[in-house]
Amino acid sequence: MRPRVLLPALGLVIALVTGCSAGSDAERTPGDPVTQQDADALAGLLHRNFTRGGADFVVTAPYGEDTVLTLTGEVDFRHETGRAQAVTSFGDGRADDTRALFFTAEDVWIGNVPGLAEALAAAGLPGATYLHRPLTAGDEGATPPLVDALLEVLLNLSAPTADDPRSFVGAGYTWEGQRSIDSRLTSLFGLKDGRTVAVAASDDLLTQFVTPLAGGEVDITVTLSDHGSRTLPGPAQAETAEAADHPDIAATFGI
Repeated sequence: MRPRVLLPALGLVIALVTGCSAGSDAERTPGDPVTQQDADALAGLLHRNFTRGGADFVVTAPYGEDTVLTLTGEVDFRHETGRAQAVTSFGDGRADDTRALFFTAEDVWIGNVPGLAEALAAAGLPGATYLHRPLTAGDEGATPPLVDALLEVLLNLSAPTADDPRSFVGAGYTWEGQRSIDSRLTSLFGLKDGRTVAVAASDDLLTQFVTPLAGGEVDITVTLSDHGSRTLPGPAQAETAEAADHPDIAATFGI
């Protein structure tokens, strides 16, 4: 199990992503500090993702002018693997850019890109449809590619052990009311630096996490559903080429 990677260059504090379904929400005012009951549930939120095994997810990141990157897929929190369809939608009339991803805590495989298989075949790799490269973390002040940052945030929404409830009392966390997300009633909590978390009122499972990236210029939203175990096999070796061995092809296709 890898340690949590907090992407300090992006100002992420994923270890503090927590929330719960409070018991007497009707008597509370948005902005109230979290209660001890809240804190008890907050402390186990990421651990519940781990014990449930995985979830379906949608991650959205609007950036630039009318451009949105959306990842839709499944994640296995226990084994830190996942697969997704990545779609970049443009507001200027261009066609969506769509590609398939398989990822782990350290690596990403990118495929289903128009023209990629043909380029790899021309390079002597018939049957290869994915390029593999390391997942880039924001270490030593570097800013990772946006897709890598989104995957990093997603994989950090899990922990093998619960936190100490005392960490959440008097620490600036607030209850912000209730809202419906994908027809699920949730309790919303305010964290620090503009982050929020929504937690299902029925079972205290993490439903949505919103956080700024890149100095606040990009806000990303992670929505989880259908929590449960996943088995997510990656691409076969014969389908994979190394991006490092084919830098021109990787650059051409933005990989």
